[in-house]
Amino acid sequence: MARAYAAIMNIPCAFTLSLALLVPELSAAQMADVSCDDTVRMTHTLTKVLGAERQGMGLRDPETMLEVCVTRGSGGWMIVQTYANGTSCIVAFGEHWEGGLPGPT
Repeated sequence: MARAYAAIMNIPCAFTLSLALLVPELSAAQMADVSCDDTVRMTHTLTKVLGAERQGMGLRDPETMLEVCVTRGSGGWMIVQTYANGTSCIVAFGEHWEGGLPGPT
């Protein structure tokens, strides 16, 4: 009986250990989706190459600004995070942007 109990108790330990080893891999996969470049180059690529226009912006903190950029033709959108050090990163993107929607009534 004691041997069966010990075997059952090892299952949660093995699961927890496996999960702890897997979490850094999941985190790394999400970070691989972030694309960063020099702000001047990023702005040129977004506006001149992709035809994106800034739809809004706001400060996240004193050294970080977030911008929403939209490509008019395709409705694709990007959230760009710009740092005071001159680096910008696309941190999210998607499709079917709909701007100017009325608020809830």
